[in-house]
Amino acid sequence: MAVYQATASAPVNIACIKYWGKRDTKLILPTNSSLSVTLDQDHLRSTTTSRADPSFKHDRLWLNGEEEEIKDGGRMATCIAEMKRLRKEEVEDKQPNEPKLSTYPVHIASFNNFPTAAGLASSASGFAALVSSLAQLYQLPVSPSTLSVIARQGSGSACRSLFGGFVAWEQGTKPDGSDSLAVQVAPQSHWPDIHALICVVSDDKKGTSSTSGMQRTVETSPLLQHRIKHVVPQRMVDISKAILDRDFDAFAAITMADSNQFHAVALDTEPPIFYMNDVSRAIIALIVEYNRVSVAKGLGRKAAYTYDAGPNAVIYTKKENVKEIVELIVKYFPQKEGSFKDVFGLFGGADVAKSEGSVVEGFNEAVAKKFEVGAVKGLIHTKVGDGPRALGKEETLLGDDGFPKTLA
Repeated sequence: MAVYQATASAPVNIACIKYWGKRDTKLILPTNSSLSVTLDQDHLRSTTTSRADPSFKHDRLWLNGEEEEIKDGGRMATCIAEMKRLRKEEVEDKQPNEPKLSTYPVHIASFNNFPTAAGLASSASGFAALVSSLAQLYQLPVSPSTLSVIARQGSGSACRSLFGGFVAWEQGTKPDGSDSLAVQVAPQSHWPDIHALICVVSDDKKGTSSTSGMQRTVETSPLLQHRIKHVVPQRMVDISKAILDRDFDAFAAITMADSNQFHAVALDTEPPIFYMNDVSRAIIALIVEYNRVSVAKGLGRKAAYTYDAGPNAVIYTKKENVKEIVELIVKYFPQKEGSFKDVFGLFGGADVAKSEGSVVEGFNEAVAKKFEVGAVKGLIHTKVGDGPRALGKEETLLGDDGFPKTLA
């Protein structure tokens, strides 16, 4: 008997122009467009295997080995139903001899290779991997932008993980959400030396979830309305141009300004929302001073910080500056042994926990105080990456019986 199964992986993305606020909570339609960088999935990814079989009783999902309920009308159920609808309309209705996979229940197993507690958007890579895996299973002849409309209904930012490189989520105007989708601004190959240093500040659960925080901001913040109407549209144009021109100075300026304004909007919410902490603010001070020195030397900005709805920093920079920035962070935030994922071998295998760090010449060391070991719990160095990948049978997460394999 034929086995209908497919496995795909999808990357994490970190926004430079932030998505914050929904104009439709069910369809997840945003109040403004956004833009992100897709990160290398060799280091940060979600992998998903989907299998369709008439013998299965109902749709089931396992995440990192634990079964999760698929709630009726919930985001997961919506995505699966939409993918089955596409299979029926795009394949089965047009080719009557094709197996009626849209009528079969599915078993889905998903695994993240990074801790959910790292403060990275696991839902974005997770829903992107789910949709990519089902698209492969159902052999859908549709574009990543079409798939992004479905991924968006699982998690807004998931639509941007359907592409590699630099990706815009266009807010759209139609009430049904059919034009609220992701498009690629530039592929990974356009600007491959963009790297990212993720500073994991806290793995505590957020006091205010993104979903409830967003809605409170939409309801109470006058600054958000100004941002939506007067700020973001021009920033989307300007940052897209900076990316196409490979103009890091402009890219950095816009990225940091937008991160600052997003957190200002959170503060402008009633009651105010605080996602950053003292460690987050100290990292900002270090990057501002690092850039001041660079600009004074006529070199332009060399780093860009950005913060999502949490205290963890993502620092974008060009490959040539990563070592300098790691040394700077380590000087103020000493590391525990093994806390730096140096997959690129920048330090020749040496553990940065043994380094005392350093600052560049002309740096004012008084801009921040030195913190205790563990204030920044870990550093992850990665770079701009590609979009979802179709994986082979050897990487399947489901066993021959259609249930999750035990992950060693």
